[in-house]
Amino acid sequence: MPENKLERRLGLVQATAINMTDMVGIGPFITLPMVISIMNGPYFLYAWLAGAALSVIDAMIWSELGAAFPKAGGSYNFLKETYGKNGIGKLMSFLFVWQTMIQAPLVIASAAIGFAGYFSYLVPLTPVTSKIVSGGVVIIIIGLLFRRIEDIGKISVLLWGAVIFTMLWIIGGGVTHGNFIAPILNINDGLTLNYGFVTALGFASVKSVYSYLGYYNVCHLGGEIVNPSRNIPRSMFLSIAGIAVLYLLMNVSVVSVIPWQKAKDSEFVISLYMQELAGPTAAKVVTCLILLVAFASVFSATLGYSRIPYAAAADGAFFEVFARVHPTKKFPYVSLLVLGAIAFLFSLLFRLSDVISAILAMRIVIQFIGQAIGLLILRRSEKTSFSYKMPLFPLPVYLAIIMWISILISTGLHMATGGLTVIAIGIVIYFVKAKVNKEWPFTH
Repeated sequence: MPENKLERRLGLVQATAINMTDMVGIGPFITLPMVISIMNGPYFLYAWLAGAALSVIDAMIWSELGAAFPKAGGSYNFLKETYGKNGIGKLMSFLFVWQTMIQAPLVIASAAIGFAGYFSYLVPLTPVTSKIVSGGVVIIIIGLLFRRIEDIGKISVLLWGAVIFTMLWIIGGGVTHGNFIAPILNINDGLTLNYGFVTALGFASVKSVYSYLGYYNVCHLGGEIVNPSRNIPRSMFLSIAGIAVLYLLMNVSVVSVIPWQKAKDSEFVISLYMQELAGPTAAKVVTCLILLVAFASVFSATLGYSRIPYAAAADGAFFEVFARVHPTKKFPYVSLLVLGAIAFLFSLLFRLSDVISAILAMRIVIQFIGQAIGLLILRRSEKTSFSYKMPLFPLPVYLAIIMWISILISTGLHMATGGLTVIAIGIVIYFVKAKVNKEWPFTH
């Protein structure tokens, strides 16, 4: 119906801004000491390079699919198109939406929990008040997103500006006051290429990859992107390149002022870094900016994920109520409100460290590996015209699959098993639903 149609109002700048604000968030500030601790040496920078490399390779897959199928819902449509609209594609796309209803609120909750954790640097929080802060962040975000997409695009650009300013201030402090070049020159000190290093790199990459996630957010908004065949791929590669440079420079800046041996044990490493450079007032100011960045990440992530259940429902593959679009503001308000409500509950129930690994474990099999294999199938069929084609195909696809399997293993047996259990439950639910509705494979 016309009233359920989304409008293409987001250009390249706005799409890139949405990606980058989603990517940064609280992630790099809280995972920085985690990565150093896992690697336990100056070569921790390799974990951030590994995260960037995986993101670029995976973005090639997203770019081919996003440019070919620029619709709301991203992976929902990719899985349906690559595996077949009336066959196993129905199962794969359903499983993606199923896990999104759990995984997306986990992503939103992780940023809100991280916000509350960093807020405690300014104001000491009890376990109860910490939950009030994280839950409050989710509620405010839902309120801000309850508006037209062009207004959201403008807000995203403003929040993006805050992200870039914060990162540049942190980097500038290291360049002007620290021994900036030393961490780069000493990156290989004590490095031995053995099983221990590779294992540590795998575990550290789980954390660094978490900080890059979001480069594909534009694909979830495909139905609202202007000139999508061009802007979707460009926004992803621009986002990854920009964020990779900022992350590396920020890490180098921090350890040029605070030795890595000390930084790995610091819960508020950026705040302590700025206090070392410019005193306690500057530390509080940069903490406030980090909180703004975390807030921006929740904003961007919630925006993208709200389009997935909507896309599935509009396609008749999910509960019909999720297809409702606000009559005047033209956005999927039911989907936004439901995901926000689940995220609010998760923000009250979980710890951040568990959430990070759970997010990756749930996504990898169906979303990342699933659509990579799907692209191989689609390319062989030669039934789709691709406006963007990756170089050296199919090598990047095979590399992405291998790397995602490695990351899944590195999340740990408990988290990997949990992710696979969610998928198994989803398969059971799909077959029950399919039998009742006489859908594939119960069609006659």
